[in-house]
Amino acid sequence: MKILALEPYYGGSHKAFLDGWVAHSKHDWTLFTLPAHKWKWRMRHSAITFADQVCEGVAQGNSWDVLFCSDMLNLAEFLGLAPESIPSIVYFHENQLTYPFRHESERDYQFGMTNITSALAADAVWFNSAYHRDSFLDAIPKFWEKMPDLPPEGVVARISEKAAVHSPGISPIAKRPERAPGPLRILWAARWEHDKNPEGFFEAIDLLETGGLDFRISVIGETFRDAPAVFASAKEKFKNRIDRWGYQESRSDYENGLQEADVIVSTANHEFFGISVIEAIAAGAYPLLPNRLAYPEILRIDDFPENKQHLYGGGPEDLAHELAELAHRLEQKCGLWNGDPERCLRLVGDFHWDHLARELDEEVRHSGR
Repeated sequence: MKILALEPYYGGSHKAFLDGWVAHSKHDWTLFTLPAHKWKWRMRHSAITFADQVCEGVAQGNSWDVLFCSDMLNLAEFLGLAPESIPSIVYFHENQLTYPFRHESERDYQFGMTNITSALAADAVWFNSAYHRDSFLDAIPKFWEKMPDLPPEGVVARISEKAAVHSPGISPIAKRPERAPGPLRILWAARWEHDKNPEGFFEAIDLLETGGLDFRISVIGETFRDAPAVFASAKEKFKNRIDRWGYQESRSDYENGLQEADVIVSTANHEFFGISVIEAIAAGAYPLLPNRLAYPEILRIDDFPENKQHLYGGGPEDLAHELAELAHRLEQKCGLWNGDPERCLRLVGDFHWDHLARELDEEVRHSGR
């Protein structure tokens, strides 16, 4: 099949998803992308920009069987501007209805409306987790309550009937080298923004230090100019315990950071999947995740109840307690994986692209013309 992919924000998880699938796909892809910069303006203008590019492509004799785009595109607007209509799939990496702004006044309702109309306009709506699908659909009636009158009817049912869950994939990560001697190495890998709750992480780390525990930390992830102030203060406070800090400029640096970690920690208050967690597990790190959001789902708790050991209550005290227990196990040379270090690889095996790409290729074939 000939697939036209439109990605207004070609960076981060959006780029990783598209590149991973295309690299393992049997289909013929054409990618129109825009740099990952100023996401609000990408949502505002990309429909016009891409429609012009597609018009030019059609004039040159190109045609496609199916359109694939991310939630950053105003799909309804694009379809109104495009020269011809083809079956369309929108993939939701995130959405603007449920993002936890610190103040509701920061929320631009038009972006949430764009997500809804894109889902209505698409022939298929894919989410990266069931948690994401359900939270998005649950948010729509609450969103309508903000309208002064005439809220649309039947929207949730119309989207639900064409919604599906397809997780993103990961590429293989080299086997980790033999662990160097030393204390517990703790990794936090996420966007440096408030919804990832860095304050909760550093509060837990402070509890470990107050308790006299020996440990090392790496704090990596995409950074921004307006990152929460806690990062600057934590860098100074824990400067003698830091192995890695900030954005890792190369993929090899990033993977080395994953391989060095004994445990991957999340403190997120907002997470629809958690690709860095899956990659860290694939690299051999022991996951310690809050019992909320998409984490029980990606650990497949319903199928593997024993994975509940990787979930903690969610607060800094709970996290500090679990980390102290892991440090004790390491000191006693018991191993973090209870004698079965390959369990981490089995845990994430279904997320490898060589498996997922075949599944997505088949699903997109049913959506084509």
